[in-house]
Amino acid sequence: MMLKTVKNKVESSYIVQNYKKILPFVKPYWVRAVIAMLITIPIGSMDALIALMLKPYMDIVLVEKSTEATAYIPILIIVFSLVQSSLNYLATYLNTWVGRKIANDVKIKLFDKLMDYEASFFDRKNSGEIQFRFNNDVDTACNGLISNLKKFVTRIFSSIALICVLLYNSWQLAIIALVVMFGALYPLRTIRKRIKDIMKKTVFSGAKVMTHFNEAFNGNKVITSYNLKNYQNKKFKETLQSVFTLGIKMVQRTGIMSPIMHFIISVGIALVIWYGSYLIASGEMTPGNFVSFLAALLMLYTPIKALGNDFNSVIMSLMAIERIFELMEDIPTIKNSENAAVLDKNVSSIEYQNVSFGYSKNRFSLKNINIKIDAGETVALVGNSGGGKSTFASLLPRFYDVSSGKIIINGKDIRDIDLYSLREHIAVVFQDNFLFSGTIRENITLGKENVSQEDIDLAVKSACLEEFVAELKDGLDSQIGERGVLISGGQKQRIAIARAFLKNAPIVILDEATSALDNKSEAVVQRAIDNLMKNRTVIVIAHRLSTVRNADKIVVINYGQIAEIGTHDELIKREEGIYASLYKAQLK
Repeated sequence: MMLKTVKNKVESSYIVQNYKKILPFVKPYWVRAVIAMLITIPIGSMDALIALMLKPYMDIVLVEKSTEATAYIPILIIVFSLVQSSLNYLATYLNTWVGRKIANDVKIKLFDKLMDYEASFFDRKNSGEIQFRFNNDVDTACNGLISNLKKFVTRIFSSIALICVLLYNSWQLAIIALVVMFGALYPLRTIRKRIKDIMKKTVFSGAKVMTHFNEAFNGNKVITSYNLKNYQNKKFKETLQSVFTLGIKMVQRTGIMSPIMHFIISVGIALVIWYGSYLIASGEMTPGNFVSFLAALLMLYTPIKALGNDFNSVIMSLMAIERIFELMEDIPTIKNSENAAVLDKNVSSIEYQNVSFGYSKNRFSLKNINIKIDAGETVALVGNSGGGKSTFASLLPRFYDVSSGKIIINGKDIRDIDLYSLREHIAVVFQDNFLFSGTIRENITLGKENVSQEDIDLAVKSACLEEFVAELKDGLDSQIGERGVLISGGQKQRIAIARAFLKNAPIVILDEATSALDNKSEAVVQRAIDNLMKNRTVIVIAHRLSTVRNADKIVVINYGQIAEIGTHDELIKREEGIYASLYKAQLK
């Protein structure tokens, strides 16, 4: 008995704790939320008034055969129903308004959190999981919880009022009815335990479905060119089958509850009719009392029959809240240290000291890297694919943090520099630059509001975009489509270079910015890159060695280690060296 009491307290505590978590988000809208809850009192209570009116109506009409004294009752029932319906609409409107406002606030906070996550977080997650946990869970938690709260509060007040009607008409029958009611509610205490493990699997399966749609959208050309329609359909069907199986398991574990409750309630109604007939026959109860009691009982029992499914929905909302606050309480591994310093505009030097890094604990991509890059110097990173060149560059803006050693800028460990300040000093042009849906102007300015047209024009000119923009009907305000699908690869690169020009950062990272382009496009982009590199400290990751001959320093990275350092002329003289071998191979 004590164990059951403890379990019930744990379940109640679980519900209360989750509601407490969401309360700070309700606070800005508490007036409307309270009004919506208060409206549920008359909504629930009016069921009892309708049931109560049946007593005089039945006694006078059936027993005394008179209708004059009860003519007002049908009119009152209509009026009460009209008022109840109007209040119900108002409560639904207010709850929906509050629920969506709360959902928006939670989504804003989660999106802000998403922006703080490091690159490794996105490496571990897929797009479907991100969408599901940062968007769908919020809708399930907030909108579901608010609407279910309104439903339950309405039913609580309705139940209290209806129980009073039951006691007023017959305390003996009321005892039977209440015992049966609590017996029917008893199975609900096990719902959370039954569905918790299935819900976790359902979340991942639901996320996987979204991932399929995202891949179908973003990878449509690959799917078409490789005739992957049947292959993708097969994978999608397998995922849907997994979702179907989990859905069936959910029904198997919880679907039996509503039928059990329905059966118990039917037994209760049968007992009330049986014992009520005896009370009427013995004169202890009038027919009006019995009809009023039975009407109140049916109004009380009917919602309980479906309560299993409703409570199921509440538990799902509460579990969604759990997942939301897991995200909110999660601390990104890359964050500002206490008293983080602001970086000076003038960067004097960058130094890697015994830097090692691994994407996983036992697998290092870089080992004991030591190099100093002076201000205004151009350093080219070359070597075989997978050697660690991009990883080298990714550590500087702290996309990832070093596993050991440190990176120093102006004498400060970058982990002690304010993240915003550090990244404001670095512009990155990737091999495959991400462009946002919108216009060319929006993709160059990237949200900067106080940018003059002269600065934009200079960036466009320096990035060799003038001719391309001039050909467009809307110029800089031309739409480029999602991810820039309406423009070519070379044009994408030049837009990325233009945004780097506009950022005007003293450090520039060029991550194989021309490797995916044809010769003509490469020539144009290379001119833009040459403009960008002037008077800046530049780290160039290059696949085509012909583009880095003029670098101040060429660093050959092989299997995560620095194998050679020198100028082009110095390295080419080492006939057995890695750089010389790569250069000769490319010439051939």
